[in-house]
Amino acid sequence: MTDKRIDPPFIADETSMLHAWLDWHRETLAVKCAGLSEEQLRLRSAEPSALSLLGLVRHLAEVERHWFRNILCGEGAPPLFYSEENPDGDFDDVATAPAQEAFARWQEEVEHARRVSAGLSPDALGKSLRRGQQVSLRWILIHMIEEYARHNGHADLIRERIDGVTGE
Repeated sequence: MTDKRIDPPFIADETSMLHAWLDWHRETLAVKCAGLSEEQLRLRSAEPSALSLLGLVRHLAEVERHWFRNILCGEGAPPLFYSEENPDGDFDDVATAPAQEAFARWQEEVEHARRVSAGLSPDALGKSLRRGQQVSLRWILIHMIEEYARHNGHADLIRERIDGVTGE
């Protein structure tokens, strides 16, 4: 497995530190998926769970899209892999989903998030409300770190089930 992660700095300003930790967690997901076939990426963790590595990539593409396009920028971008009629489509509909497309969409959303948040103060407010309240970039970055950290724990267990590979 190729590990291209860069350890976050021990000393940095708040914004740099938050972005570095988020990037470390983004790359951790890529590490957990590296070197696997499409079939392996689709493998469910354990019945009845719908979790798979491919589902996690699709889900995190949606999460990036929601928080950075919709909440921070107010774009109103529609979902990629789910709908109102199929709210868990990002996780559930992986049986024939092309992995390359999911990874490309995820990377597009990550790159967009980096672009729109670059240079902003952590106190910058999103253009859309969340549960009727404004959200700061600081909140979004911390939430994204938490979201990735939680799902990277899932990814670690799924990867271990697939081929025994473990690691941070």
